[in-house]
Amino acid sequence: MMHSADARGGRESANIARQARFWNRRAAIWDHNAASNPGLVTVLERVLAESSPRSSMRVLDLGCGSGQLSLRIAPLVHEVLAVDLSEVMIELLEQNAARAGITNIEGRAIPIEHLRIPEATIDLVVSNYALHHLRDKDKALAVKQVSGWLREGGHLVIGDMMFGRGGDARDREIITSKLSVMLKKGPGGWWRIAKNAGRYLFRFQERPISMRAWMTLFEEAGFIDVTATAVVSEAAVVRGTKPQR
Repeated sequence: MMHSADARGGRESANIARQARFWNRRAAIWDHNAASNPGLVTVLERVLAESSPRSSMRVLDLGCGSGQLSLRIAPLVHEVLAVDLSEVMIELLEQNAARAGITNIEGRAIPIEHLRIPEATIDLVVSNYALHHLRDKDKALAVKQVSGWLREGGHLVIGDMMFGRGGDARDREIITSKLSVMLKKGPGGWWRIAKNAGRYLFRFQERPISMRAWMTLFEEAGFIDVTATAVVSEAAVVRGTKPQR
């Protein structure tokens, strides 16, 4: 019989492998389309605004994809460590950086769950539309680890899909809006409802949680001055500060 720890490790490994396969296949499509998605761009701009980047900062971008956020923030800071579990995404990031003449980004292909950073060596941690793919306990662990990686006074800024399962009015409004849009598209939209309902109910590919849940994770990890701002329909930005002793 498999021990519970082995079972948990097996599920984590299976999730990571599944996500890596998915994003390796979709990397080129993501790279081509992300910049033209108005919702993604709006959230990214809000993450940048909340980050207040400075030239002395060492920045960590979690789930960097092909570099939409890293490439914007790199000219404003000292250096960026850009992390993604997809090797193809990191290859695209490096190509995009080279074309833009940006030399202060280090790309690293590694799952967030396996990332290790020396304590108190990072000034700012950012993430945009990535962490909803983590299992809930891995979200909590990532926030706690970030608190250790940050220097005192450093910030964590997350932009992401943020809604729960209908537990509050915002959740219900988002879900109703999504259903309404899909229903108006006819049979194609109905198929997407059926497909996405499975993902939503079983949390197979996407696992969003609410703004309030994210704020709670920040507060439990010791962050202060935690704020959350709804940006576009389903997405929001949460920001917290590591306290100074």
